[in-house]
Amino acid sequence: MSNPALNVPGSTTLTEAETERLTRRGLRLAQFTVAYNVIEGAVAITVGLMAGLVSLVGFGIDSGIESAASVLVGLRLAARLRHGEADEAKERRALKAVAVTFFVLAAYVTIEGIRSLIEGESPDQSTVGIILLAASVIVMPLLARAKRQVGEALGGDKLILADAAETKICVLLSISTLIGLGLYALTGAAWLDPVAGFVIALFAINEGREAWEGELVDDDDDDDDY
Repeated sequence: MSNPALNVPGSTTLTEAETERLTRRGLRLAQFTVAYNVIEGAVAITVGLMAGLVSLVGFGIDSGIESAASVLVGLRLAARLRHGEADEAKERRALKAVAVTFFVLAAYVTIEGIRSLIEGESPDQSTVGIILLAASVIVMPLLARAKRQVGEALGGDKLILADAAETKICVLLSISTLIGLGLYALTGAAWLDPVAGFVIALFAINEGREAWEGELVDDDDDDDDY
Protein backbone atom coordinates (compact mmCIF):
# COMPACT_ATOMS: atom_id res chain seq x y z
CA MET A 1 0.00 0.00 0.00
CA SER A 2 1.48 3.34 -1.03
CA ASN A 3 1.98 6.23 1.37
CA PRO A 4 -0.33 9.23 1.13
CA ALA A 5 1.06 12.20 -0.76
CA LEU A 6 3.66 13.87 1.41
CA ASN A 7 2.86 17.47 2.25
CA VAL A 8 6.18 19.10 3.06
CA PRO A 9 6.35 22.92 3.18
CA GLY A 10 8.50 24.25 0.33
CA SER A 11 8.36 21.05 -1.74
CA THR A 12 5.30 21.93 -3.84
CA THR A 13 7.28 21.73 -7.10
CA LEU A 14 8.22 18.10 -6.45
CA THR A 15 6.14 15.10 -7.35
CA GLU A 16 4.85 12.79 -4.62
CA ALA A 17 7.41 10.13 -5.59
CA GLU A 18 10.30 12.62 -5.53
CA THR A 19 9.28 14.01 -2.17
CA GLU A 20 8.99 10.54 -0.67
CA ARG A 21 12.34 9.46 -2.13
CA LEU A 22 14.11 12.51 -0.70
CA THR A 23 12.41 12.12 2.66
CA ARG A 24 13.52 8.49 2.86
CA ARG A 25 17.06 9.54 1.97
CA GLY A 26 16.99 12.09 4.77
CA LEU A 27 15.79 9.37 7.14
CA ARG A 28 18.61 7.02 6.10
CA LEU A 29 21.18 9.76 6.61
CA ALA A 30 19.79 10.44 10.08
CA GLN A 31 19.96 6.72 10.89
CA PHE A 32 23.58 6.51 9.73
CA THR A 33 24.41 9.56 11.84
CA VAL A 34 23.01 7.88 14.94
CA ALA A 35 24.98 4.67 14.38
CA TYR A 36 28.27 6.44 13.58
CA ASN A 37 28.07 8.91 16.43
CA VAL A 38 27.12 6.35 19.07
CA ILE A 39 30.37 4.51 18.29
CA GLU A 40 32.38 7.72 17.94
CA GLY A 41 30.99 9.18 21.16
CA ALA A 42 31.59 6.03 23.19
CA VAL A 43 35.22 5.83 22.07
CA ALA A 44 35.86 9.57 22.55
CA ILE A 45 34.37 9.70 26.05
CA THR A 46 36.16 6.52 27.17
CA VAL A 47 39.55 7.62 25.84
CA GLY A 48 39.01 11.19 27.01
CA LEU A 49 38.19 10.15 30.57
CA MET A 50 41.18 7.78 30.68
CA ALA A 51 43.51 10.54 29.48
CA GLY A 52 41.81 13.37 31.40
CA LEU A 53 41.19 15.33 28.19
CA VAL A 54 38.26 17.73 28.67
CA SER A 55 38.04 18.63 24.98
CA LEU A 56 37.90 14.99 23.89
CA VAL A 57 35.19 14.17 26.45
CA GLY A 58 33.28 17.25 25.26
CA PHE A 59 33.63 16.07 21.68
CA GLY A 60 32.29 12.66 22.68
CA ILE A 61 29.31 14.26 24.42
CA ASP A 62 28.68 16.30 21.29
CA SER A 63 28.63 13.04 19.31
CA GLY A 64 25.96 11.77 21.72
CA ILE A 65 24.03 15.01 21.31
CA GLU A 66 24.20 14.72 17.53
CA SER A 67 22.92 11.15 17.84
CA ALA A 68 20.00 12.32 19.98
CA ALA A 69 19.24 15.14 17.56
CA SER A 70 19.31 12.76 14.61
CA VAL A 71 16.97 10.41 16.46
CA LEU A 72 14.51 13.30 16.82
CA VAL A 73 14.89 14.19 13.15
CA GLY A 74 14.52 10.57 12.11
CA LEU A 75 11.35 10.15 14.15
CA ARG A 76 9.81 13.23 12.55
CA LEU A 77 10.77 12.11 9.03
CA ALA A 78 9.37 8.64 9.70
CA ALA A 79 6.16 10.28 10.90
CA ARG A 80 5.98 12.27 7.66
CA LEU A 81 6.22 9.07 5.66
CA ARG A 82 3.52 7.40 7.77
CA HIS A 83 1.06 10.28 7.87
CA GLY A 84 1.81 11.97 4.55
CA GLU A 85 2.54 15.41 5.99
CA ALA A 86 4.86 17.31 8.28
CA ASP A 87 3.58 18.19 11.75
CA GLU A 88 5.14 21.66 11.98
CA ALA A 89 4.31 22.12 15.66
CA LYS A 90 6.04 18.88 16.66
CA GLU A 91 9.00 19.64 14.42
CA ARG A 92 9.44 23.06 16.05
CA ARG A 93 9.47 21.33 19.44
CA ALA A 94 12.07 18.89 18.13
CA LEU A 95 14.28 21.81 17.09
CA LYS A 96 13.98 23.34 20.58
CA ALA A 97 14.97 20.01 22.11
CA VAL A 98 18.05 20.02 19.89
CA ALA A 99 18.83 23.54 21.14
CA VAL A 100 18.71 22.44 24.78
CA THR A 101 21.25 19.69 24.10
CA PHE A 102 23.67 22.29 22.71
CA PHE A 103 23.36 24.37 25.87
CA VAL A 104 23.99 21.32 28.07
CA LEU A 105 27.17 20.58 26.12
CA ALA A 106 28.36 24.19 26.45
CA ALA A 107 27.80 24.14 30.20
CA TYR A 108 29.68 20.87 30.66
CA VAL A 109 32.84 21.76 28.71
CA THR A 110 32.95 25.26 30.25
CA ILE A 111 32.72 23.98 33.83
CA GLU A 112 35.23 21.19 33.23
CA GLY A 113 37.59 23.53 31.39
CA ILE A 114 37.57 26.07 34.22
CA ARG A 115 38.12 23.31 36.77
CA SER A 116 41.05 21.96 34.76
CA LEU A 117 42.68 25.40 34.55
CA ILE A 118 42.21 26.13 38.26
CA GLU A 119 43.55 22.77 39.39
CA GLY A 120 46.40 22.87 36.87
CA GLU A 121 45.75 19.36 35.63
CA SER A 122 48.06 17.91 32.99
CA PRO A 123 46.12 15.40 30.85
CA ASP A 124 47.75 12.49 29.08
CA GLN A 125 48.23 12.47 25.33
CA SER A 126 45.90 10.31 23.24
CA THR A 127 46.91 8.84 19.90
CA VAL A 128 43.55 7.05 19.65
CA GLY A 129 41.74 10.35 20.18
CA ILE A 130 43.75 12.04 17.42
CA ILE A 131 42.99 9.18 14.99
CA LEU A 132 39.29 9.33 15.89
CA LEU A 133 39.14 13.07 15.28
CA ALA A 134 40.99 12.73 11.96
CA ALA A 135 38.40 10.16 10.83
CA SER A 136 35.61 12.53 11.81
CA VAL A 137 37.18 15.33 9.75
CA ILE A 138 36.88 13.04 6.71
CA VAL A 139 33.42 11.50 7.30
CA MET A 140 31.40 14.39 8.74
CA PRO A 141 31.80 16.91 5.87
CA LEU A 142 30.49 14.31 3.41
CA LEU A 143 27.53 13.57 5.67
CA ALA A 144 26.73 17.25 6.25
CA ARG A 145 26.85 17.93 2.52
CA ALA A 146 24.52 15.01 1.74
CA LYS A 147 21.99 16.22 4.32
CA ARG A 148 22.13 19.78 3.05
CA GLN A 149 21.50 18.61 -0.51
CA VAL A 150 18.40 16.68 0.61
CA GLY A 151 17.12 19.63 2.65
CA GLU A 152 17.58 22.04 -0.24
CA ALA A 153 15.98 19.62 -2.70
CA LEU A 154 12.92 19.55 -0.44
CA GLY A 155 12.60 23.31 -0.79
CA GLY A 156 14.65 24.37 2.20
CA ASP A 157 13.34 21.84 4.71
CA LYS A 158 14.24 23.34 8.12
CA LEU A 159 14.33 20.06 10.00
CA ILE A 160 16.78 18.36 7.63
CA LEU A 161 18.87 21.51 7.26
CA ALA A 162 19.04 21.72 11.06
CA ASP A 163 20.34 18.16 11.12
CA ALA A 164 22.89 19.14 8.46
CA ALA A 165 23.98 22.13 10.54
CA GLU A 166 24.39 19.92 13.61
CA THR A 167 26.63 17.63 11.57
CA LYS A 168 28.51 20.68 10.33
CA ILE A 169 29.28 21.75 13.89
CA CYS A 170 30.72 18.28 14.44
CA VAL A 171 33.14 19.03 11.59
CA LEU A 172 34.18 22.32 13.19
CA LEU A 173 34.54 20.70 16.60
CA SER A 174 36.56 17.85 15.12
CA ILE A 175 38.97 20.34 13.57
CA SER A 176 39.28 22.56 16.65
CA THR A 177 39.70 19.59 19.00
CA LEU A 178 42.20 17.92 16.67
CA ILE A 179 44.27 21.11 16.51
CA GLY A 180 44.15 21.43 20.30
CA LEU A 181 45.21 17.83 20.93
CA GLY A 182 47.84 17.97 18.19
CA LEU A 183 49.42 21.10 19.63
CA TYR A 184 49.27 19.64 23.12
CA ALA A 185 51.04 16.50 21.89
CA LEU A 186 53.75 18.68 20.33
CA THR A 187 54.17 21.30 23.05
CA GLY A 188 52.89 19.71 26.26
CA ALA A 189 51.00 22.93 27.08
CA ALA A 190 48.15 21.64 29.29
CA TRP A 191 46.06 24.82 28.90
CA LEU A 192 45.46 24.01 25.22
CA ASP A 193 42.98 21.25 26.13
CA PRO A 194 40.50 23.37 28.14
CA VAL A 195 40.87 26.20 25.61
CA ALA A 196 39.80 23.77 22.87
CA GLY A 197 36.85 22.93 25.14
CA PHE A 198 35.91 26.62 25.36
CA VAL A 199 35.89 26.79 21.55
CA ILE A 200 33.45 23.89 21.56
CA ALA A 201 31.27 25.77 24.06
CA LEU A 202 31.16 28.88 21.86
CA PHE A 203 30.11 26.84 18.82
CA ALA A 204 27.48 25.04 20.87
CA ILE A 205 25.95 28.22 22.32
CA ASN A 206 25.68 29.86 18.90
CA GLU A 207 24.14 26.82 17.23
CA GLY A 208 21.85 26.25 20.20
CA ARG A 209 20.53 29.81 19.96
CA GLU A 210 19.87 29.44 16.25
CA ALA A 211 18.15 26.09 16.75
CA TRP A 212 15.90 27.60 19.43
CA GLU A 213 14.95 30.44 17.10
CA GLY A 214 14.39 28.08 14.16
CA GLU A 215 17.31 29.51 12.21
CA LEU A 216 19.67 26.53 12.34
CA VAL A 217 20.41 26.08 8.65
CA ASP A 218 23.55 25.65 6.62
CA ASP A 219 25.21 28.58 4.93
CA ASP A 220 25.61 27.71 1.26
CA ASP A 221 28.82 29.70 0.89
CA ASP A 222 30.45 27.95 3.82
CA ASP A 223 29.41 24.51 2.66
CA ASP A 224 30.80 24.99 -0.80
CA ASP A 225 34.16 24.16 0.77
CA TYR A 226 32.98 20.64 1.65
